[in-house]
Amino acid sequence: MTDMPELTAEQLARAIPARVRRRLMAGKFESGADVAALRRFVGLTQARFALAIGISVHTLRNWEQGRRQPDGPAIALLRIAARHPKIIRENLESAA
Repeated sequence: MTDMPELTAEQLARAIPARVRRRLMAGKFESGADVAALRRFVGLTQARFALAIGISVHTLRNWEQGRRQPDGPAIALLRIAARHPKIIRENLESAA
């Protein structure tokens, strides 16, 4: 048996069920809650996540609150975020 560190409370709060993450990686965002869960999974605030993927905070809030749906290139960026959250955080460092 290997020694695996236990998840911290913060990591557990950010977790997304594997089936949901697979759906998000396929670009199937069913609601604003999916976008919000993905942002929390990446570990960024609305302002920092919006900056990292090159959109306005207003646009992100509209997605998260279900007033708008991401489409086209935005879906591609969100799929990348679901597959590679570290890259999104690294992109934020280079955008600042």
